[in-house]
Amino acid sequence: MAEARALLVTPEAIYPPHGGGALRSQSVLEYLARRYATDVIVFREPGATDPVRQFPAGIAREIHVIDLPRHRKDPLSRAVRNAGRVLRAIPPLSDRFGGFGDQIAAAVRARRYDLAVVEHFWCAPYWRQIGLVSSRTVLDLHNIESVLHARCVRSESWPQGLAHCVFAKAARKLEARWLPCYDCLLTASDADGALAREISPQSNVVVYPNAIPLVPLPRAAERDMIAFSGNLEYHPNVSAVRFFHDEIWPRLRERWPGLVWRLIGKNPEAVRKHLDGDTRIELSGPVEDAIRELASAKVVVVPLLAGSGTRFKIIEAWAAGRAVVSTSVGAEGLRVKRDENLLLADNPATFADAVTSLLASVEHRQRLGTAGRVLYENEYTWESAWKKLDL
Repeated sequence: MAEARALLVTPEAIYPPHGGGALRSQSVLEYLARRYATDVIVFREPGATDPVRQFPAGIAREIHVIDLPRHRKDPLSRAVRNAGRVLRAIPPLSDRFGGFGDQIAAAVRARRYDLAVVEHFWCAPYWRQIGLVSSRTVLDLHNIESVLHARCVRSESWPQGLAHCVFAKAARKLEARWLPCYDCLLTASDADGALAREISPQSNVVVYPNAIPLVPLPRAAERDMIAFSGNLEYHPNVSAVRFFHDEIWPRLRERWPGLVWRLIGKNPEAVRKHLDGDTRIELSGPVEDAIRELASAKVVVVPLLAGSGTRFKIIEAWAAGRAVVSTSVGAEGLRVKRDENLLLADNPATFADAVTSLLASVEHRQRLGTAGRVLYENEYTWESAWKKLDL
């Protein structure tokens, strides 16, 4: 009997997994590698390490790298690029990862796959190339992009809000075009699954929750610290940092004179300008183990005002056994129980009060952290999530 073959197309390097997108894509690849001889097509940012060298030995049969063109990241260059995208009505990441159809076609020429999985909606149009060589195609929707941009309209000021309004409408048109092409759509939550069915009613939608490998509970001494984690260049994270800094942090800073706020994640320069040089705010930069970093915090804060999918930052905090305070948007899609495995607060005063209640009570934060750890072990490990897949 011939060996079953699969293809994974990912717009980002997934080893090491810096960020939620890479973590989700890594879980899909690990699932495929246990069932198929798997090829990978991966995009590489200019100057980045060769991703082929980062993949574990034997996990993929062939790895094909597509190099992205260099572009400037200074604020003026970003503004000019995004102005052009607004005028052309094309979302930023669809633009960034578009136009490589010939290279995708060359990578799969003379191949035949039983299954092909495309990570992120940005690469959905490559169905044109992979659909020709694959018996079944799957699109993994890390977010519903049109909803993500629509929520950013409410959390951003002009002109960013106007741009997100244009991108939301453009993304919805692209979703209506490409979602029906795929044999199966994966979403991170029931809520996103319902949205996907609204856009593409005939599609087979499977909820595949975000998850991380099962790791031991870290042992770390608590610091007088609260923590926020994530890719600090991702615009919902930028707006969350700005909101927390302007509206919530001053209340906590005054109440707790020794308290430190630590921002954990890559691209710290994207938020530094919003922090006013505050010496009680720490920027870690990229870290090898976000869970271990979170384990030394008394409380993990998730003050998100926009987003889609579900938040790895909460799953990682639960894995670390830490108490979490989140907005409703931040906790959306996760199987949370208010006041049992996290605290929910949606305005600055109640958010600051929730954090204060945990800082003031070791027992309270330990109870929430323990309940979160149990939920993680039961529902948000790779082994638990894989049970929901039949690819």
